[in-house]
Amino acid sequence: MADLGNYTNTSEVLKKHQFRMQKKYGQNFLIDANILNKIIEAAQITEKDCVLEIGPGIGTMTQYLAEAAGKVIAVEIDRGLIPVLEDTLSSYDNVVVLCEDILKMDLEALSRENGGRPIKVVANLPYYITTPIIMGLFESHIPLASITVMVQSEVAERMRTGPGSKDYGALSLAVQYYARPEIVARVPASCFLPRPNVDSAVVRLTKYEKPPVEAADEAFLFAVIRASFNQRRKTLANGLANAGGINVTRGQVETALDEMGLSKTVRGETLTLEQFTELSNRLLRA
Repeated sequence: MADLGNYTNTSEVLKKHQFRMQKKYGQNFLIDANILNKIIEAAQITEKDCVLEIGPGIGTMTQYLAEAAGKVIAVEIDRGLIPVLEDTLSSYDNVVVLCEDILKMDLEALSRENGGRPIKVVANLPYYITTPIIMGLFESHIPLASITVMVQSEVAERMRTGPGSKDYGALSLAVQYYARPEIVARVPASCFLPRPNVDSAVVRLTKYEKPPVEAADEAFLFAVIRASFNQRRKTLANGLANAGGINVTRGQVETALDEMGLSKTVRGETLTLEQFTELSNRLLRA
């Protein structure tokens, strides 16, 4: 099968199968071989690796992964793409295509297929579902070596930024709790078919063996973080006191902040991951 990393071959495959883009799935196919090679290089794929690819589309990146990896498990939600993938990947015997929703899959069963060894995830993610997929992978606690994903540039910045930035938020803290984020490539909109309205970036998330902070209750930490950013204009004390499911009073939050040497009027966007962890640990003991 011809290399799909260019406009001509991608167009021919789409025409051959009379495939129509599904807007609800946010389908944009990569047509730049240089970017594809950068993704493979950034993910550090070797023949010893089992790679989980989310959203293979017509199999463009899958072809590159199959050349480099020992095994590729490609999960595609759109049934209309399965016949296309059977065609474009017919010459590769190390690729398994599953027509499923990654958010509903038994990821532990998937990891068992790799004998419990760490999996590398590679994906060109639809913008509308980037955060649920990444957080679902981390929170599943399956053995992961890294996640290398193509995302909207704005989302990439959000993953790696720190306190004080307008992009800083719950996603920044959650990603940095589990992994070290690094932008490894910038991808202009012209590299896709059809062309999206925004530029993209490739982010490599290298999983930590253990988080850089010690949370007494991980779920509670993330509940505090989410509540802190749900109402950015409110002080942290007011935001947490009014948040459902946390069950803390404004007085308890103010006392904890005072003990940490922080102002009672501080806002969530100024706290580091370490400070959020300390705050959540103190609130649990309150």
